Amino acid sequence: MTDDPADGAVLGPRALGRALLARQMLLARARIPALEAIERLVGLQAQVPAPPYVGLWSRLADFAAAELSDLISTRAAVRVVAMRSTIHLLSARDCLALRPVLQPVLDRSLWTGSPFGRQLAGMDIEELVAAGRAIVEQQPCTTAELGVKLGERWPDRDPASMANAIRNLVPLVQVPPRGLWERSGRAVCASAEAWLGRPLGTDPTPDAMVLRYLAAFGPATVADLRTWSGLTRLGEVIERLRPRLRTFVDESGRELFDRPDAPRPDPSTPAPVRFLPEYDNLLLSHADRTRVMTEASRAALTNGSVIRSSVLVDGVVHGVWKVHRERKRATLAVTLFSEVPAGPAAELTAEGRRLLRFVAARIPEHDVDLQVGD
Repeated sequence: MTDDPADGAVLGPRALGRALLARQMLLARARIPALEAIERLVGLQAQVPAPPYVGLWSRLADFAAAELSDLISTRAAVRVVAMRSTIHLLSARDCLALRPVLQPVLDRSLWTGSPFGRQLAGMDIEELVAAGRAIVEQQPCTTAELGVKLGERWPDRDPASMANAIRNLVPLVQVPPRGLWERSGRAVCASAEAWLGRPLGTDPTPDAMVLRYLAAFGPATVADLRTWSGLTRLGEVIERLRPRLRTFVDESGRELFDRPDAPRPDPSTPAPVRFLPEYDNLLLSHADRTRVMTEASRAALTNGSVIRSSVLVDGVVHGVWKVHRERKRATLAVTLFSEVPAGPAAELTAEGRRLLRFVAARIPEHDVDLQVGD
């Protein structure tokens, strides 16, 4: 290992990538409870039910899917709209603390980032919010069902727009069986306060959240912070925190900020093969993602609005994967962007078989098919 770089040092993509992998528990699987990992990661993106399970499996030693299902069932973890106005899996504690911090993101998403806000012109929004909250607290329901019920009160208004207003203005959590392993269900929502039996936090300042982001994703620029959270005016926050931070620069001369005590491994540190699920936050939480992928890889990962499941080889995205299930056989199809040497290929196959034992445990036969794409 080299000495920790000095303040002001230039950190290249490989150094930034190894720092990110270390903090994301992808250089070595951590032996910590799933709830602790969820908080260390400041949540996992979770608009699809299964990815958080695979994300935790790739990061934790001996992770069992039942552990996360139990956290959701017992209300220790919840699925809620959070960073970037997308569904994240958060601890109950983080749900209550972070939602007020992120409310400006959700306000902007409703009023300027979607067509729904325009459909609500002239409405008493406080009255709408109170009515929507009362509905979901009386009986959890889907957003479509919520829109129908709101439409009974305001028949001249667009039901979908009213329901989406409640989605953004009231902290709605998706209640189980949604999000449970190998079960899931419709996205039925209740208010976080009613589901968790506790009020939201009262501190809207993002300082603590910014420090946690740096611990999980740094070193990072202000633009990276904005990309991850969706918040604006973060330069002011960084200036407040600057005395508590270390600073570096990337190869383009952009200033990077970091926690003094965060790991910054030697860039030559070996990185094992890892399989990441759809929408993994490792791939979505920086404006400049060259620390883990090339621009060509970034384009290949995107399929419409879907961020595909990916393969890390030597710490960078090197392909995509998908599981094909038949009655007696599950095949992990790995499409690599280019050839890999024999050693990483063997590691891909071995790790792929371990992945199949996790995601397709009830299917008796497992195969790993490595192909190189066009």
